[in-house]
Amino acid sequence: MRARNHKSSMRTPPVSHKMQGSDPVQYWTPERMRDAQPAPMGRPGGATPSLGGIRHGPRRALSPAPSLAAPEVLARGPSLVGATGGSGTRTVARILRRAGLYIGTNLNESNDAVEFGDYSDRWINRFTPFRDRGLPSDLEGEMLEELAAVLDRHLDPLRREPRRWGWKEPRSIYLLPFFHHHLPELRFLHVVRDGRDIALSSNQNQLRKHGAAVGVTNTERGVPERSIALWSWVNLEAARFGSSVLGERYLRIRFEDLCREPVAITAAMLEFFGLHAAPASLAEEIVPPPSLGRWRSADPALVDRLLEIGAGALGELGY
Repeated sequence: MRARNHKSSMRTPPVSHKMQGSDPVQYWTPERMRDAQPAPMGRPGGATPSLGGIRHGPRRALSPAPSLAAPEVLARGPSLVGATGGSGTRTVARILRRAGLYIGTNLNESNDAVEFGDYSDRWINRFTPFRDRGLPSDLEGEMLEELAAVLDRHLDPLRREPRRWGWKEPRSIYLLPFFHHHLPELRFLHVVRDGRDIALSSNQNQLRKHGAAVGVTNTERGVPERSIALWSWVNLEAARFGSSVLGERYLRIRFEDLCREPVAITAAMLEFFGLHAAPASLAEEIVPPPSLGRWRSADPALVDRLLEIGAGALGELGY
């Protein structure tokens, strides 16, 4: 099956979710993990050092997944929304919530599921080093035990009346392989915003919390340069995983397209998650922020450096 990438047909041609030069993501049984040497998953255009030393490595299997919820609940979710910080997921969550998607009751002002945010804080940096060399069983067990507890509380209101459910915690994008393995009906909406805008944002929480864990360690570069390096790694990893593993359970949208064509992109999101609502009324939630396209008025020398670092990802993602 082919992963979907909803982009405007009015401008640049759509970018395929089948990333150039990428190999299929592979999973191994625990027995094979001890001896197998998986083939690396290549970066588009070949490996280059332009992302500050970040490398996209091979993946290995997690152990078999126990059930984390009742079958009738798992049949309806989860529906996840993930992104790098500042990509517009707050708006997306408002739309989906109004359309009837249950995203929890313990939410912050951005409609992030608070407990999943705490989960991200605890596990992203511990999980990330093992993305390409196998997750130790004790670490996986700890992560799974806590995920079961978080899900139990998150899903409590649905016990009597199951419906479509999920959560919005942008940093779930870092843990996507883990969530997919243990929640195999997962559908993932990947929200992308121009990495040059992200690099110039005051919201650099993900860089501060997780930059070092993914290899953005070149302190000789400024925050914008390191930010677009992180943006490139996170979004390309998610795009490759979505294309090669999730297939039709993966949809990528650009925030710029959501602002430019609100009804059409809203309709695509509703269809993807199986929600029945009027896209035109929900599109009222979409108000393009003044910061959209802020990179165009930035120092040209800085913009050139951002393009040098992020050119591969910007091109692959349609910018």
